[in-house]
Amino acid sequence: MDPKLRTAFNADFTPEKYAALARFVSETEKWPADFRISETPVFLTREFTDEVTRAANEIVAATRAPEFVKHSAVAVPKDFEVPNESAHPNFHIVDFAICAEGDRLVPRLIELQAFPSLFGFQLVLLDCIRKAFSVIPRNWTSSFGGIKDDVYLELLRRTIIADSSLESVILLEIEPEKQKTRVDFAATETFLGIRPICVTKIKKHGRQLFYDGDGGEVRIERIYNRVIFDELSQRHDLNLQFRFQDDLDVTWVGHPNWYFRISKHSLPFLKTKHTSPTFFVDEFPSDQNIEHYVLKPLYSFAGHGVEMEPTREKIAALQNPHEWILQRKVEYASFVPTIDSHKSKAEIRMMFVWPDGDRDPTLVNNLLRMSQGKMMGVDFNIDKTWVGASIALHER
Repeated sequence: MDPKLRTAFNADFTPEKYAALARFVSETEKWPADFRISETPVFLTREFTDEVTRAANEIVAATRAPEFVKHSAVAVPKDFEVPNESAHPNFHIVDFAICAEGDRLVPRLIELQAFPSLFGFQLVLLDCIRKAFSVIPRNWTSSFGGIKDDVYLELLRRTIIADSSLESVILLEIEPEKQKTRVDFAATETFLGIRPICVTKIKKHGRQLFYDGDGGEVRIERIYNRVIFDELSQRHDLNLQFRFQDDLDVTWVGHPNWYFRISKHSLPFLKTKHTSPTFFVDEFPSDQNIEHYVLKPLYSFAGHGVEMEPTREKIAALQNPHEWILQRKVEYASFVPTIDSHKSKAEIRMMFVWPDGDRDPTLVNNLLRMSQGKMMGVDFNIDKTWVGASIALHER
């Protein structure tokens, strides 16, 4: 990481400046961030920026290969398949652990998904960080390829809204006002003008969907889908007037099938210098030491069900072993110096958008998760500082 800017940032840091950052994040949009914001961004060297960019593009390219298409054909559970699948995903998210290799830092693939992330909030967060910490030069940015804010928002607009009218495009979620990511829904509404609507508020007439707008029922043409099927399947209290599996006259952005097609199910297929050996449990080699692996369910969200210390006995007891993977553990590097002499770890999420009609997806932004615990989740970082959500910056 960039040592010069790190030293300058830590020397300039005060608790009051962090409090200002937290206040900006809570007050900028109609909903606050319901997750911890880290005290610091991470400052990338040009060398690491180039490497993580190449790694992300290489992995996304692998998901477009004919062999991958065959691999992913069985990824969608039968009961969850949605008709009218799009030709390509509208979003690619690639998560890398930042690890040490000798005296250098390198990205190692942790997970990937064809599902939207915090595209709106990350732009808000960057602005809040700049306001709170004037020591960060203006030519340090979180975007890639020289993309500026107006171009970034135009890419989002072309992806999500396309040629439809604003009122006919919605952000769909389960009780959006209660989700931890609601600040992103609010930011998306600010930037693009599309409303977050709960799945229970959708009406169905024939093959068409509607919601109640300011002047009555409004037909929905495009759905910016933020509903995760894992959560939807557990919410038996919801009364929906439509099924995702219905043949509907709407365009999904992105289409729900891609959530499964490009996911943890993809990890056993992907083999690059930035990936770790991964196997479906029922294909795990007998000569491998299981202690070196992490057990993950294919169909879960927010890290639920991850087993850091699997055993042969535990995997033998699994009822559906092909719905679980074993991924070789990676060791996160403790590389971010803090003002209290501890060092934080991080993983970086590389975020792509792919408008219909574009030949290729475009890498636009990133998201950072910082930790000092065994894992990245909140439960493993209770009472710690310089952990939580952030963003990686590099010199433009």
